[in-house]
Amino acid sequence: MEAFIVKKVLNNNVLVASHPRYEETVLIGKGIGFNRKKGEPIPQASAEKMFVLKNETEQEQYMKLIPSIDNQTLEVVISAIEMIRSRADSPLNEHIHVALTDHIAFAIDRIRKGLAVKNPFVAETKILYPREYEIACEVVDYINEATDVYLPEGEAGFIALHIHSAVTDKQLSELSRHSHLIGQLISTVEHEFKMTFDKDSIHYMRLVRHLRYTIDRVLTGEKVEEPEKLNHFLQQEYPRCYNLSWKLIKIMQQALQKPVYEAEAVYLTMHLQRIQTKMES
Repeated sequence: MEAFIVKKVLNNNVLVASHPRYEETVLIGKGIGFNRKKGEPIPQASAEKMFVLKNETEQEQYMKLIPSIDNQTLEVVISAIEMIRSRADSPLNEHIHVALTDHIAFAIDRIRKGLAVKNPFVAETKILYPREYEIACEVVDYINEATDVYLPEGEAGFIALHIHSAVTDKQLSELSRHSHLIGQLISTVEHEFKMTFDKDSIHYMRLVRHLRYTIDRVLTGEKVEEPEKLNHFLQQEYPRCYNLSWKLIKIMQQALQKPVYEAEAVYLTMHLQRIQTKMES
């Protein structure tokens, strides 16, 4: 089995190595750089327990990031990513090492300075990505135990998005945009119905999930069957909910820059009607 050869030790946890197959690689692992010398071989068998950053851009970004992070924080982040990797059901995109290291280090630094950042989409994230959120809560608990900071619940929402991004290979910016869009749609419903959702209620959870699946269908161009008779019936019987569903569809069309099929209005109207009935009961 071919070995990695140490090229440069960045600190106790990170080193740059060369390998016949991977070429120049950043190896990340707890204590991997401790007492290592340039030219020293590292067996590939042990390197499999480490994170290998093969992408050149990721390598450069990671190497620029490392000097600004203290050793203790970096060890905590490496352990956190190892925890995510062991809990996740799919392989992680290697970009998580750059993105999540940067995010956690910045969050810890902010909180030490007394600057907590509120996450307005934590309730939506919890519903949309329950497995990732569950793992993120474990990560937050671990960080809070291992450091002198207390990360608030909102941080679990941010970390869950990073996990989902790494598992699905989706851009974090795209996921944030969709969370923001769902938040905007929910606010529109609350404004129209003159109410505030109980974020733990089953109706809220169903609506958020429905909006998420609608967005996914719009993005992939998937068409749902249109029950024409039902469309006409809902328009006649529940004009307020039907008109609101079209208002939401127009917001989606504008945000996603894609057409939304008419059938979506039928299913959305049914969801809204269920919420309205619950409010009036």
